[in-house]
Parts: sequence; C-alpha cells; structure tokens
Amino acid sequence: MLNAIRKNGVVLAVFACASTGVVALTNYLTKDQIQLQQQKQLLSVLNQVIPHEMHDNDLYQACTLVSDPALGTDSPMPVYMATLNNAPSALAIEAIAPDGYNGAIKVIVGIQQDGTITGTRVLSHQETPGLGDKVDLRITDWILGFAGKTVTEDNLSDWKVRKDGGQFDQFTGATITPRAVVKAVKNTVEYVNTHREQILAQPLNCGGNNE
Repeated sequence: MLNAIRKNGVVLAVFACASTGVVALTNYLTKDQIQLQQQKQLLSVLNQVIPHEMHDNDLYQACTLVSDPALGTDSPMPVYMATLNNAPSALAIEAIAPDGYNGAIKVIVGIQQDGTITGTRVLSHQETPGLGDKVDLRITDWILGFAGKTVTEDNLSDWKVRKDGGQFDQFTGATITPRAVVKAVKNTVEYVNTHREQILAQPLNCGGNNE
C-alpha cells in the first residue's frame, strides 16, 4: 500500500514538473509576440488620441514616466511626447480614474501644446456591461466628447456630468462611471498645463527606451 502511494506521488510529481515546464516554455516562446501585439495596440490608441498629422516621430519610443497624485495614482505613468518637424506638438498621458463604480479606470488623454484635448480613450476598466462600460469606444462614442475641449479657470464648473451641473452626459442608471472619467480627464489636463515644460525636459525612460 505504501509503495503504491509513493509510486502515485512520484507520477504526480513528474506530471506537475512536466506541466510547469510546458507552461514556462510556452510563456518564453510567446513573450516577444505578446509584447509586440501590446505595442501595436498601444500605437493604435496613441495615433487615435494624437492624429498622424500632428506628429512625425515614433510616439511609442518618445516616452517618459511621471508621478503625481493628480493622475489618480502614486505609480509612475507614461507620457508619450509628439513632435512635428522636431518641435513639440502634443502629449499623450495615461492616468487613473480611481473612483469608477467597479474600481480603477485607466485612461489616456492627448493634449496639444495650447492645452486643447486631441482625444481620449479608456484603456482598461471593469465597469458593468450595459451601464458603465459605455465609456468604452467599442460600446458608445461618449468618450469622443472630450476632443476639442480645454480646461481653464473659467470653465471648471463645466467639467462635471449634467446631473452635477456640468456639460457631460451621464448614462441612464450609471452616473458614477462617467463622473469618474470626467474628473480624471480634467485633473490630467490641469496637470499637463502646469507641468508641460518639466515633462518635455525629462529623459526618455519608457516605451522601448528601458530595455
């Protein structure tokens, strides 16, 4: 009986080691491909929030990290610096809306040198399907409403959902999610307006520059 238990234990151990090895090998063989796909997806989003005609550089490579509570997190967040004819034209910066209905919502905001928003996208979220997920461009075009807007001292009261007296639509049965995204976009633009020169002076240390 004892020998049978030992034998079964050895068999299970061999299978466990073999399975672990297969997983590790698969991860090793697909790691580069996964990273390449992630880079392509990010580049697609970057070119949506900063249109092609506004830059002639590789946005993914022109990346630096910034840290500030205004971005909704204490973790460093990437900023992608667009240039046109070697002159700064816009920034695309990632930020967190920490107060989504089901948790943090990651956004990216494109901002011209004059502070005008060129585009905004939600990069990740866990909001309720059919309700809060309407901030996702794959569901509705609500997120497109930020393009062309600015954040100034004179229009701060507009940067709220309509239920709170602002200019942005909320969703039927879901106000918390759009409220969180509007707040995050406003805070992000204010941060860039205040720290633009500091950001532009930073070294490139993310994207493909930290490998």
